[in-house]
Amino acid sequence: MLSNSAITTITTTSMKNDGDEKTSIIDVHPDIIQTLILTKLDGPTLISASVSSSKLYNLCCDDHLWRKICNSYWPSTSDPLIENIISTFPSGHRSFFSDSFPSIIRKPLVGKHPRQHIPAPELTSAVDIHYDGNVLFSRALITEAKTGWFMSSPFRIELLGHEETFPTPEKFSDGGECRRNLMEKMKLSWILIDQTKNRAVNVSSMKAVSVKRHWLTGELKVKYSTVINSGAGAGAGELLQCGIVVTCEGKEGGDLHVREVSMQIEDMDGKVLCGKDSLVILRDVIEGGRKKRNENEIKENYENFLELKKKWKERKQIKEKRLDMACIASGITIFIAFWTLILVGSKSTGSYFG
Repeated sequence: MLSNSAITTITTTSMKNDGDEKTSIIDVHPDIIQTLILTKLDGPTLISASVSSSKLYNLCCDDHLWRKICNSYWPSTSDPLIENIISTFPSGHRSFFSDSFPSIIRKPLVGKHPRQHIPAPELTSAVDIHYDGNVLFSRALITEAKTGWFMSSPFRIELLGHEETFPTPEKFSDGGECRRNLMEKMKLSWILIDQTKNRAVNVSSMKAVSVKRHWLTGELKVKYSTVINSGAGAGAGELLQCGIVVTCEGKEGGDLHVREVSMQIEDMDGKVLCGKDSLVILRDVIEGGRKKRNENEIKENYENFLELKKKWKERKQIKEKRLDMACIASGITIFIAFWTLILVGSKSTGSYFG
């Protein structure tokens, strides 16, 4: 695919014909531009090309072109279920790409609406996992989100069914190489779609922020994390973590399999939010702004979140310790006062009978 600089050169530089007359690219036949140039561009470059001229803008808005780009980035979007939903977006696949390709902005929509759950009866997910540039797994998933059980229970979306697994090209090893490969080569995209708003958002960090071995089972936990704000209402501005964990298992030297892929939202205390509160957060994120994805910034946000979480826990422990000390002091004071009253009462009684 051509880069941004390449398309800028193509669209702004004139071409010379045999008569030494300069011809702009917009004079080239539209079919040639679409088939030989625009089809070679990636999403961000195609967006840059669209602002070069009104003619290129019209050519770049072709939904068939954007469908191919979306299917290339996210094979799950070729699922008929996702295709049907995308067709309802204002500009089809172009709108979907604009929502899903960049990373989210942490600023919440403070004051825009009261704190209540999204009226959508279900959440639609388009999930894709790549390994070293090759598609490893893709799935479109519908999650029911309207029952009382879902609203009150800890929010958790499971991608795989019971005892369902899929292989990876990696060999399982307890050493550092296996973890490094997973950190660098395994990339995950998890797009949530709100059909009531015709909006979508990618809640994954794309690249793993950590790979850890479970101390008991030996499984490898590959984590993808996006730090977000809590949104409007009580607790607005508090940082939350949308975490996706890919659990891998295998025997030493054998094939590495993915056993579980799940998503949760947790607060600074490490508590997983319930379904109702999670839907509020996700609505804020879906309706919020987007910005150019920066993997280093995403990793930095995650590390800052862990540091703030640690400090939050320390402050909480100090407060609890102070509260415990105050309760103990109050108890001792009450105990001393009680026995003082008893002693004074005993002396008074003894003096009366004496």
